[in-house]
Amino acid sequence: MKVEVTRKDFLFLVVCIGLGVLAEISFFHGRIGVSYLLFVAGFYSVLFYRTGFAFYHRRIGLLLMLMIWILAGSYLYYDSILFYSLNLIVIPVLMYLHVILITTPENYNWASSYFISILKSKLEQLYQYISAFFQSILNRVFKNVEDGTSKLMIRILIGIGFSLPLLFVVGALLMSADSVFEEMLVSLPAFLLQLNFLEGFFRTLFVIIAALLFFGLFQAIRMKRFPKQSYDPYKKVTEWEGVTSVTILSILNLLYGLFAAVQFTYFFGGSLEEGFTYAEYARRGFFELSMVTLINWTLLISFLTFVKASTKVNRVLKILYTLLIVFSAILLASAYQRLSMYEAAYGYTIDRVLAHGFMILLMVIFAYTLIKVWLEKVSLLHFYLIGAILFYTGLNAVNVEQVVTKQNIARYEMTEKVDIDYLNSLSYTGWDGLLEIYKSDPNYLGLKPMLSQIGERLRQKEEAPWQSYNFKRQEVMQKFKEMGF
Repeated sequence: MKVEVTRKDFLFLVVCIGLGVLAEISFFHGRIGVSYLLFVAGFYSVLFYRTGFAFYHRRIGLLLMLMIWILAGSYLYYDSILFYSLNLIVIPVLMYLHVILITTPENYNWASSYFISILKSKLEQLYQYISAFFQSILNRVFKNVEDGTSKLMIRILIGIGFSLPLLFVVGALLMSADSVFEEMLVSLPAFLLQLNFLEGFFRTLFVIIAALLFFGLFQAIRMKRFPKQSYDPYKKVTEWEGVTSVTILSILNLLYGLFAAVQFTYFFGGSLEEGFTYAEYARRGFFELSMVTLINWTLLISFLTFVKASTKVNRVLKILYTLLIVFSAILLASAYQRLSMYEAAYGYTIDRVLAHGFMILLMVIFAYTLIKVWLEKVSLLHFYLIGAILFYTGLNAVNVEQVVTKQNIARYEMTEKVDIDYLNSLSYTGWDGLLEIYKSDPNYLGLKPMLSQIGERLRQKEEAPWQSYNFKRQEVMQKFKEMGF
């Protein structure tokens, strides 16, 4: 790739360096809070400046952008242990998908395997552009240096930049494998950071790498270069035999019909087999039923994709598909009820609430798949992709820790039982729940010393940097002050 370096390119590189500085300020100065929203705002400001609002796929693009803003906003409004770390990966991935999506012309279908090749090609173009850009600069600076030497220098610099993330991943794996090696590496940064110039060096290095990645990405999306679509209209798709599929589905539906009859006989009716408590029965069946439901969904998608049959056989298949979906719904309802009983017996946790949410998502997926069974032109992939993003964003928006805390407090008010150690393991939301329990019963065993320890930790965090500002954190710290902790 040949790159003509212009004055505008250098000016835009300066803008990307500013964006790299913003990323360093946002993510490396204490716990992330309002700073994530500021970084997203800065990133899209540069994107709009560079592209001039010339976007494609506007509907799905606006939806994705809204999801990104909601996820980034969760760092300001909530303080979730689970999603704090997870969104550090999810949000940048969604931002990359979004940028490539809205700069890819409408004639390229985003809900296809071909779009994956576009994502890959843009990463390659990013690397190629950065390499060619510095090649051009070195050729200007060192006019007498041989072309092979300048290329070697470029490759070394790029290799150093791209090896850093790999170094962190491999280092983390090696640290988990050997405790002595871990102790040595953990003590090394403490020694290095005592030297102020080294800290400044690493921060500067991050800014440079981030700026180059932003610069390469924004330049790559302006190239409008896309891989060729390798579509062969004569290529035959593997088809499954219709009669064989009817046989498989018939046998499965008979088994599920028998299981559903048993469930309606005693489980949904409120009575259980002798020797089982509700909690024991729930523990025994929830995971098994969830797994069977996932198997059914996989079979259903496979049959809908690969089975091609005559009109008569196709009608029979549609009926069998419908029965499979109905029985899968019964399995989900049974699993949902089992988990609810288990929570009533042992309390609410993030894992159990997430399992509830996942089952609701499966119910929605099966309902839409039922529509696909009878309306064959409906696209499943579009719905699945959008549904998964909406589901994940919804979990962030409703604040799962808040749901868990409220349910545990409601259970405490009914049974006077609560796992205060679990609430203590949560973030500020869990600590807020402990304060609510303390208001109801100041003498609850072990609660007051626990709140005193939390209050001491909060006093040490009062001087947090502005990047860490969080509404829930401020609210809980104020409550602890008012209650004397």
